[in-house]
Amino acid sequence: MLKYIKEHMESITGIEIYPIISLLIFFIFFVVLFWWVISAKKEYIKNVSNIPLDNQNNTIL
Repeated sequence: MLKYIKEHMESITGIEIYPIISLLIFFIFFVVLFWWVISAKKEYIKNVSNIPLDNQNNTIL
């Protein structure tokens, strides 16, 4: 089964660019995420982390 898939993939021209593109998207996403976490304001992080504990806006249906 794997041999069939490998031979089929080798017959497609230009397919070698897709793993490179997916690696770049993956790498760029996590670099941007890391930058956002480092540059986020501490007050914003504190407010967001307290949302589950805030009982004033919670209503039970």
